[in-house]
Amino acid sequence: MGRSRMLDQEFGETTLRVLRETVLAHATDAGMPEGRALDVMLAVHELAANAVEHGGGTGRLRMSVTHRELICQVSDPGPASSGLSRHTPGSQRPDATAWISPWPYEPGHGLWLVRQIADHISVNSGPAGSQVTVAFTMLRSGIT
Repeated sequence: MGRSRMLDQEFGETTLRVLRETVLAHATDAGMPEGRALDVMLAVHELAANAVEHGGGTGRLRMSVTHRELICQVSDPGPASSGLSRHTPGSQRPDATAWISPWPYEPGHGLWLVRQIADHISVNSGPAGSQVTVAFTMLRSGIT
């Protein structure tokens, strides 16, 4: 394996693309088949986007590999403060310049999608923030 089996990375609105690339590389290096590595990347992106949108604009990903699972934990510091306005993709920003998301957006489908592709999901949320942990079963060599 070319990379560390552990990833601990902070993210924000402007770093989601880099986060996707990093997650895909780590999942692939951990031995996930390409299609399943893409599932991992998509699930983490959805969770990170939720953290940015609803959790104050930043978050942290912790990703680790055991002999049986790839585990991704996405956390955020809590609700956006009243002075920090999060924006719905495709909406107008306060500076009145239009912002168009390069990704299709349907509110409320992110966690549904994550539940469909992850093997396990655990969601904990409260005033101090949210923590979502997803697990993906590692396939043994020679088994597809």
